[in-house]
Parts: sequence; structure tokens; C-alpha cells
Amino acid sequence: MSIMENRDMQQDLPLSGVRVIDFTQVMMGPVCTQTLGDYGADVIKIERKGAGDLSRSTFEPVAGADNPIFCSLNRNKRSVALDLRDPAHMAQVKALIAGADVVVNNFRAGVMERMGLGYDDCKALNPRVIYAVGTGYGETGPYAFKGGQDVLAQAISGVMARRSDASVPVSVYPTALADYSAGMHMVQGILLALLHRARTGQGQKISVSLYNSMLAMQMQEAAMILMADSEVNWAAMPLCGVYDTRTGPLVMVGAFKPNPLRDICAALEIDDLSADPRYCDLTQQFKNKAALQAVFRERYASNTREHWLARLEAVDILCSPVRDLREALVDPQTLHNQMLIEGDGEGQRVRFINSPITMSSAQVSLRRAPPRLGQHNEDVLRELAQAADTPKEAP
Repeated sequence: MSIMENRDMQQDLPLSGVRVIDFTQVMMGPVCTQTLGDYGADVIKIERKGAGDLSRSTFEPVAGADNPIFCSLNRNKRSVALDLRDPAHMAQVKALIAGADVVVNNFRAGVMERMGLGYDDCKALNPRVIYAVGTGYGETGPYAFKGGQDVLAQAISGVMARRSDASVPVSVYPTALADYSAGMHMVQGILLALLHRARTGQGQKISVSLYNSMLAMQMQEAAMILMADSEVNWAAMPLCGVYDTRTGPLVMVGAFKPNPLRDICAALEIDDLSADPRYCDLTQQFKNKAALQAVFRERYASNTREHWLARLEAVDILCSPVRDLREALVDPQTLHNQMLIEGDGEGQRVRFINSPITMSSAQVSLRRAPPRLGQHNEDVLRELAQAADTPKEAP
């Protein structure tokens, strides 16, 4: 979907009129503030003068104004580059906070406080402010001052240790699960706080962490341990798995049916193994999983992926081809869902993933391309001066 910059559309979006002062960088914070910006918030990104967000320089030699990593997380924002060690620049930041609705940061615990921009400082400037903090492990506790990062959160929370089988080596999941989920939890917290303020007039502080988000992602597995002292592993179910065929791998999930094994066997054109005492129920299927999976692997290897997917779908067994991201990006469903967005960047056409949230009356658009470092200094500081010169109405 090609959407050119259209700032007029901002007036029709649900967060129009909400101003966000964004101190975030890398992914957890920027994916949060980009979501707010997509739906109309005026996001002013405060960046370090001369350097900016760390993601601007990620993966040389593509670093620069249109670095894809930076672009993917920073559309619909304005960039202001300041040196917060300069008292004049700090005064400008505080003036922005005084007129803002939301302040967001994802620094290590204590960093904002040392700069004089902690919650109590910002609340003194603006009692209605919503102050959102994202950390690695939480603002307090034994790990509060440890460096947080997505891979570390996967490891320490138990996510990384979860495998389909003990023979599979422990490894890093290569997509930023913790950053994205914590960023979305931060969006939820901010929206809840905005609703609360609309009713009560009160601002508040909200806090999320990579660690808590990874624990929350395992809510079902945790409940089984806490309540039944038992493990559940959805990837290890006996009628599920990834199987090689002549033309590529597929995944099958035998679930949500009275007797899925019978239907799997029909699709695979083999005898009904559910009539065999070794596989007659889930308990027996777990006990004899290795033998059952060996049957599946042998059958799938005998024909093409397209053949087996058609047969599985004919008996309503959940299945899918296993594809890479390049294939998914050109899939007809991706295009139909308008999940690609593009527009003019600072030196080339920019293309990236659209918002996954579809609203019938609030369409996401690329109103502002990912900004150059400090691109909006003059605009934002002019607005500050105009606000200072505007007489305040009597209470």
C-alpha cells in the first residue's frame, strides 16, 4: 500500500491532540511510540545531539537517514536533537514536558532521575502527565540496575529454554519477542492511563519490563506449574510437528477435533492408527510419540508439500507451509491485509511493515517519514516560543 505523507488525516485519528515526549531508543520504546504516532499522537523524539537513537547506526553500511532498522520504528514522529547537559536545552525539554500528555523512556533504572527528569520531577512540571517507563527487569528489585536486552530477557525468563524436544539445542529466538511484547504492553498502559485521566483528571506513572512481558507470555505454562506442578509444551504435542516433504517443510497441528489422529491418517493414506492400542488416546500417543512421529516423517517425505497440504485441509487438519520472511512479504494475504506501507524517505523510497491494528474509521498513514536527526528542532522550538507568548486564560 503506497500512502503519501498526509498530516491532515491526523485530525481524524483517535490520539489526535495527544502530545508524547519520547526519550526512547532501539526497539521497546520506539515501537510503542510509533504505535501512538500511527494513531494520531504528536510524538516528539528527543535524541542526543550528534548521535541520535542507537538504531540510526545499526547494521553498517546501511546506516544513515534511511537506515531500515531506524525507519521501521520511527515513522510519524518529529526529531529534536539536544544536548541535555546544556542548561538551555534542558530548559527546552522541561518546557515540552510541561505541555505534554505523555513522557516515555526506556533507559536503565535511575538514568532519568539523575538527569532531573524522573516521574516526580515531571509531575512537578505537569501534574496531569502520564509517565511511562520501560526497563529490562523492573525499576526496583535485585536486577533493577542490570542492563536489559531482548535476548537476555528470553534467557532469564525461561522462554529460551522452551523447546519442542530435549534434543533440540537451546538457542536465541531470532525475532525480538521481548522488545515487541513489552512495547505493546507499554502502549496498553499509556492508553489505560489516558482513559483513567479522562475520568479523574489525574496523571500517573506506568512501568513495564522485558522480563515481566516474557513471564506474561508464558501465562498458560506458568499456571500449569503453579497449580498442578506439571509441564505443558504446545510444541511437543504428539500430533504436531514440522515435516520435510519433497518440495519443502510443512507444519501440522492435530488438535481441536474429537479424533484428529484418525483424520491425519486419512490424509496420509495410511491405516487408522487411532485404532491401535499404542495410539488410542492422548496418553498413549505421548508414550509412543517417537514411533508415531517416525510414521509421519516417512509419509510426508514421500510426496510434495502441495499434495499433503491439500489432503490435510480436505479433512480440516490445521496445517501450513513453512516459509521465510521474503516469501511472507509477497504473499497475497499480506498484500490484501495492507501490511506493507511505503513513502518518500530522506534519500529513497522507504518500505516497512504497517500497523497490525485495523480500525474502520482510523486508517494508519505515513504522515511523516522517519525523521533526520534534529529535523524538527526549529519547528518544535518555534511552537514552544509561540506557546510561551500566548496569554493564558483565567481559571
